[in-house]
Amino acid sequence: MECLLGIQGKDFVILAGDTVSSRSIMKMKSDQDKIFKIGSRMMMAAVGQAGDTVMFTELIGKNLQLYKMKNGYEMSLHAAVNFTRRILAEMLRSQKPKMVNLLMAGVDEGGPALYFIDYIATMVKLPFAVHGYGGMFTMSILDKYYKPGMQRTEALNLLKMCMNEIQTRFVIDTPRFMVRVVTAKGVEDLGLVDPKAKGTI
Repeated sequence: MECLLGIQGKDFVILAGDTVSSRSIMKMKSDQDKIFKIGSRMMMAAVGQAGDTVMFTELIGKNLQLYKMKNGYEMSLHAAVNFTRRILAEMLRSQKPKMVNLLMAGVDEGGPALYFIDYIATMVKLPFAVHGYGGMFTMSILDKYYKPGMQRTEALNLLKMCMNEIQTRFVIDTPRFMVRVVTAKGVEDLGLVDPKAKGTI
């Protein structure tokens, strides 16, 4: 019932995630942050079982920090994504698999990139991606309106269009979304966004 959205632009990547944390038929909280900064120019959004998402994102984040401390420089986005996929694949084949779906985004020497990783360790680089049931309502919108090399305002408007569609069509109440943007300058927090509010994000 959770939803993550990712859009790659000209020199940035936007990630958005709903803020609802639920268990069975109960809403536990409405301010859950599902997007984590894992490097100076990298972030990861995670949905899945609550304990697994927290444990797995912390595991990846701390390992990337350890790599930076030992080597004096950060792991590239491509290397970090492949490291994350390998850890998830190893856990899948162990006694304690993690039910986690991820979007990883960042900007490095190769430019901006967005990666889709699911709980069975499938990994693919995409210009836009969605996890969760929200994808049933938004993939057609992204497919129709996404353009390579989008400017920031265009991408934010497209994101808002997707969030509005989720609020309109989805049976689960998703009142607000957390939105973050990563550029060559770092990760920028746009905060909690109400798609019904007037104006741009």
